Amino acid sequence: MTGPTITDAARGAGKGRWIEQWDPEDPGFWERTGRRTARRNLLFSVLSEHIGFSIWTLWSVMVLFMGPEYGIDPAGKFFLIGMATFVGALVRIPYTFAVARFGGRNWTVVSALLLLLPTGAACLVMEPGTSYTTFLAVAALTGLGGGNFASSMTNINSFFPLREKGWALGLNAGGGNIGVPVVQLVGLLVIGTAGAAHPRIVLAVYLPLIVAAALCAALFMDNLAPVKNDTGAAKEAVRDRHTWIMAVLYIGTFGSFIGYSFAFGLVLQTQFGRTPLEAASLTFLGPLLGSLVRPLGGRLADRHGGARITLANFAGMAAATGVVIFASVTGSLPVFLVGFTALFLLSGIGNGSTYKMIPGIFQTKALARGMTGEAAAQYGRRLSGASMGLIGAVGALGGLGVNLAFRQSFQGAAGTGTAAFVAFLGFYAVCSALTWAVYLRKRAARPATEAETGAGADVRRRLDYAEV
Repeated sequence: MTGPTITDAARGAGKGRWIEQWDPEDPGFWERTGRRTARRNLLFSVLSEHIGFSIWTLWSVMVLFMGPEYGIDPAGKFFLIGMATFVGALVRIPYTFAVARFGGRNWTVVSALLLLLPTGAACLVMEPGTSYTTFLAVAALTGLGGGNFASSMTNINSFFPLREKGWALGLNAGGGNIGVPVVQLVGLLVIGTAGAAHPRIVLAVYLPLIVAAALCAALFMDNLAPVKNDTGAAKEAVRDRHTWIMAVLYIGTFGSFIGYSFAFGLVLQTQFGRTPLEAASLTFLGPLLGSLVRPLGGRLADRHGGARITLANFAGMAAATGVVIFASVTGSLPVFLVGFTALFLLSGIGNGSTYKMIPGIFQTKALARGMTGEAAAQYGRRLSGASMGLIGAVGALGGLGVNLAFRQSFQGAAGTGTAAFVAFLGFYAVCSALTWAVYLRKRAARPATEAETGAGADVRRRLDYAEV
């Protein structure tokens, strides 16, 4: 008896919805069944990741309900939401490896159900009189939602061919990122109707949604048997300088997006004196636009090269930050909103372009080593998959940096966020210089090593990342 054909495997044949063979780089397989299966998994991955983002950023909404009766000053609130960001960044690393250990479908079910813990805990403690330490512990639990991104992106990266990764990863991440403005819209609806004294209504909305996401993952997603944890690839990714360079760039894009998403409403309340309702009515817009354009960033990177789009994006972020600094100094809320919205838009585009760069960089290295065809594609998948968790974790720590910078800035003599924005401007300048120097600056050709071309080969190669 012969084993399952690749067509049968692509349909999810086998015990527990395990697909035994998967080759998205094969055009015939991709057209017959691969695309349909990959897109189905993408759809339900987005649903679970979307709710994960909502729970991760839950405290950006909860702090809007925390009036004077809670006894927590603005610095304490920035630290509270920073705790959620920090834990969410840390858990991304184990979540990345969980996909290969348990299967993408299986882990999506488990990671969705784990969101019941922070949501249920928040229902229990969200009232005046609860200690600050308890709030910190519950905010830390919401970091589990941040891990969903890493496992989801690692899973979807395995389903799609390199030529469509920018679009697929951008759509997956963008659909997940929309969880940020959605939970903020839910908070706005509750504040506008029931009032700021009823935060538990927000939590009650999400409890059944979490169960629904887990159920959909169990019914409609697949595990890929060929995806295995590769300790050799993980060690190689850690040693590779491009993993750390891309982590820095991802701090500038995703770190900005998630950090600003957490902090935006609190900045409006603290610096511009907005009420909870007024802040909530403005908070959702920036994260919504930043989420919607993330697939566009991936698509632009597919077409024009991720490095080029990323460099242009950081230049735009620096210009937008200049507008925000001007608005912060002059106290102009309309100008501040224009500049901050531009930052959200550009951070979303940059999220898509930087994640497109990762698989392209490692495949370019494979080609420079003399690999071709499936061998080069496999090397790119191994190294990009291994590096994505680390890059995502470090990038998310940028969100913690954003909130700690705001906390320090508002504790200063001026009591505004201006100093924080000046620091962000400097960091975007560093990211621009790094992108150009490593991925766009022309280099002279160099002799190939034996590992790249084989002993005795007389050729010269140059790593060219401009198209990644």
